[in-house]
Amino acid sequence: MKNIAVIGSGTMGNGIAHTFAQFGYQVNLIDVNNEALERAISTIGKNLDRQVAKGTITEADKANTLKNITNFTQIAEGVANADLIVEAATENLELKLKIFKDLDTFAKPEAILASNTSSISITKIASVTNRGDKVIGMHFMNPVPVMKLVEVIRGYATSDETTAFVMDLSTKLSKAPVEVNDYPGFVANRILMPMINEAIYTLYESVAGVEEIDTVMKLGMAHPMGPLQLADFIGLDVCLAILNVLHDGFGNPKYAPCPLLVNMVTAGNKGVKSGEGFYNYAKGIKEAVVASKFSK
Repeated sequence: MKNIAVIGSGTMGNGIAHTFAQFGYQVNLIDVNNEALERAISTIGKNLDRQVAKGTITEADKANTLKNITNFTQIAEGVANADLIVEAATENLELKLKIFKDLDTFAKPEAILASNTSSISITKIASVTNRGDKVIGMHFMNPVPVMKLVEVIRGYATSDETTAFVMDLSTKLSKAPVEVNDYPGFVANRILMPMINEAIYTLYESVAGVEEIDTVMKLGMAHPMGPLQLADFIGLDVCLAILNVLHDGFGNPKYAPCPLLVNMVTAGNKGVKSGEGFYNYAKGIKEAVVASKFSK
């Protein structure tokens, strides 16, 4: 397997493309927006420059990585020769179902179809295809070129052969794959999102401020990043979407998103990507937003 297609050129998509290309795979990066593809290649170039500066790769490695990536705006053309297709589009069920219907039509019959979804059922995604045994989850962590973990999610129909192949492939990317079963949130977000949600409730109920909550978790629990800053980094809209998947999937009120999170997303404050979340990122400086703004 040498030909990889990646659907979506956002943060996760360009990170996945970067990683495969760096390890010598031919990557077709697909997005409907040509400007988004150009931004993705620019981002990959900058990230490769950081690796060169750190001495982890050479200038020749950077050039070869970029050479291995080809941009496409049409799914049919981009996936035609792919052995593995990794979908990394927005965390939206209807969009993913449409993409997988298209992939089942346009990809060659033996191609494996993977989703980078962080919470949506692989079984549900596979149900719109005629190759359920070849549909699997590959949940990379952000930033993809740096983070080692890949959650490999088996849908109800995913075959042993597909699972073993993806586990082995992940290892070849110098990742640490962990096999998990297909239940809402899998492992990572089933544990992480309730913690983030509880941190938001702690702020909402005026137990402590933004920096105080994050400081307790960093210094007391040895977390490299506090839960509120991490939520900003993930994207508050993404956190809300995952919590809704957990709440709907389990029917348990403990997964209900905090009203403060709902209000912030509704107001357009989605974290780093929008410039403001629990922190303000104006001019590249991270400052906690005034505590009174978060009060009930």
